[in-house]
Amino acid sequence: MTGGGRESEGGEEEVRGARRIPGPRGAADDLDLASVPLPPLPPPGGNAPDEAVPEQSQPASASGETPESDTGEPGPDPGPGPAAEGWPEPEPGPEPEPAAPAAEAWPAPDREPEPADGTPEPPAPDPLVSSAPVVLPHQVLKALLGAWALSACSAEETAAVEDHLTGCAPCADEALRLRDAVGLLHTDGSLDLDPTLRTRVLDGCFGRRPARIPVPEWAAPYDAETARLDALLRDIGDSEWHAPVRLQWFEEERRVSRRTTVAGVIGHLMAVDGLLSAALGLDDPLDGGKAPLDPTERTETYWSATRRPPTRAVREPWRAQSHELIRTASFAGRNVAETSVSYGAFALPLQDAALDRAFECWVHGGDIADAVDYPYPAPSAAHLHRMIDLAARMLPAALAGRRSAGLAGPAKDLVAAGAPGRSLHLEIEGHGGGDWYIALDSPAAVGAPERAVAQVALDGVEFCRLVAGHISPVEAAAGQEGDREAIRDVLFAAASLSRL
Repeated sequence: MTGGGRESEGGEEEVRGARRIPGPRGAADDLDLASVPLPPLPPPGGNAPDEAVPEQSQPASASGETPESDTGEPGPDPGPGPAAEGWPEPEPGPEPEPAAPAAEAWPAPDREPEPADGTPEPPAPDPLVSSAPVVLPHQVLKALLGAWALSACSAEETAAVEDHLTGCAPCADEALRLRDAVGLLHTDGSLDLDPTLRTRVLDGCFGRRPARIPVPEWAAPYDAETARLDALLRDIGDSEWHAPVRLQWFEEERRVSRRTTVAGVIGHLMAVDGLLSAALGLDDPLDGGKAPLDPTERTETYWSATRRPPTRAVREPWRAQSHELIRTASFAGRNVAETSVSYGAFALPLQDAALDRAFECWVHGGDIADAVDYPYPAPSAAHLHRMIDLAARMLPAALAGRRSAGLAGPAKDLVAAGAPGRSLHLEIEGHGGGDWYIALDSPAAVGAPERAVAQVALDGVEFCRLVAGHISPVEAAAGQEGDREAIRDVLFAAASLSRL
């Protein structure tokens, strides 16, 4: 390879701005060493100073002839000169004419041309190393976004991607989404979906295309909680359907528990949901004419009628029943919300009964999740608020029932129906919280802030655990102020709402 060839390749690299692998280097044996001029030897007896080294071009002879003729043949031997006598200082005289360069002379190595003023130029940059930023096309930069989000790009690629993101809005949006997705890869965080995700997705879908026959608002909590529990059931194995589950509730002043399995809990939910099916004219999983109305008796009847321990086969009829309830309530119209559902000792309108079943589904879903070691968060804030509101509205009647049984203090200030009476301020904090005023002396009275004689502050989930019978009134971490007897009566009345 000649020097001219290397210069042309370097120019092409500077134009294209891309790195190029240099061509193969010739072997040392391929060079014609006879045509390469050798550097002059130093004088004998020591090293000569640098300024005494003569130029590497051949000097002209005394007769003005070059050592080689125009044809390339060597000229006549000039004979011994002054250099043979020990390098004496040459006498001043006219400088000889410079000799013509050889036709095929090899270029002097490592010599750079100097400017006219004598200032040396800086060395040329290596053509294989470019200091300019990396310029990549859009498609390559878009493909690098995933590696950039994971911090797996080189420094040059990172600089190129970040410079591109400042001017490309679609890639910037995609980069933000990828960075958010990387946050889910951390092992110290939960990979379970947000319980509000289903509601947000449905709201977005209905916002774009409203349902022709929407699910009633009062049935939405039941729809959401049955869907969440069904997702848990589909995610567990066959053996986990037989995992032991302990159900807890309060009867009068003591805690009661019952041991069953995951499949037994789903059978219990299906048996009690049959009360809503019967109210809507649907098939009851038990014999509607002979089955009792009390939820505990219905469950015992279902469990005793099962010849073998229930397995995961119970999931399909339970899920089909919940779908049929929601579909029937949606097609029935607004008037169906006030349909009475009898629980034996009391009755609820269908809209409250569906909310009660949503609460029961969430509570027992948490019991199943604890048995199989599965994460199960609380419902969405809007649905939890409705569940707390139902419990708060049921407290005056529960308090009156306990008073009739001699389990609560006597009424102190009876008022006319609909008039403000003595009240307890129930303050629910956190998730799904709010303020409720509970009438203390009569369920016909109205709770009012101006008649409040006591205040209880509880966390929303903690209050629901109390209503479900999972913690006792004494264990409830409550902020209490005011009439101590009223506070105790209300907390025990809340625990008495629990049942199997």
